Amino acid sequence: MAEPHPFRQAVEAKDLAQITATLRKDVVLHSPIVFRGFNGRDLVVAVLTEVAATLENLRYTDELREGNTVALRFKAEVDDYELEGIDFLELDDDDRVAELTVFMRPLTAVNRFNEQMTERLEAARSE
Repeated sequence: MAEPHPFRQAVEAKDLAQITATLRKDVVLHSPIVFRGFNGRDLVVAVLTEVAATLENLRYTDELREGNTVALRFKAEVDDYELEGIDFLELDDDDRVAELTVFMRPLTAVNRFNEQMTERLEAARSE
């Protein structure tokens, strides 16, 4: 089995500095919640920090890699809702994440995730 991608290793270790190191400076995060992407490493790291605080028991269950793309299947909980999804990574030639697209299901869990993320992001803006 191939070595897990460094992004996965960093997320599993809950190592924010290492997560940051896996991202390009101009990384784009495509969220399942908002229409527009989040652009730039600093903003993406801020959003991922809030995601980590919202999701409980995040664990990757599978990793598929083909060329410069990696699909990381995950499971997590938000309150009492079970959630599953995919982090789809598009990598540059240095194996850094250029684009991160997140897919999640089921809708009830995604709605609860959205509620909590909205509260967290609004609180972060007012600080």
